[in-house]
Amino acid sequence: MKLLIDTHILLWWLSDDAKLTENAHQLIATPDNAIFVSHASLWEIQIKAMVGKLTANLQDIIQQLPENNFQQLPIHANHLLALGMLPQHHQDPFDRMLIAQASHEPMHLLTHDQQLGNYSELVILV
Repeated sequence: MKLLIDTHILLWWLSDDAKLTENAHQLIATPDNAIFVSHASLWEIQIKAMVGKLTANLQDIIQQLPENNFQQLPIHANHLLALGMLPQHHQDPFDRMLIAQASHEPMHLLTHDQQLGNYSELVILV
């Protein structure tokens, strides 16, 4: 299964945070699953770190991606087109981009954000 992990799931995984559910941990740790991290998530982390909403070092996070067998998912023009077709269930631009990417690829979006479940059956709420 191809899984795109939401930003908070990525941060919880990398910090071994207790907020990461056992189900999410198992899905990410399953060797047959391909785990993707969107450039939208990396962008979100950098912006939040710059304005003081998050303590994170983006360079360290990027270095940890291959160590965890996570693949980067760039934002492509087709993702932007898919973004324009989404209903307005959620206002967060980063989350909306993740939904657009998951829908276009297609892949499942692994998230803890209940609002994202309104978009698609591709969303896995954990």
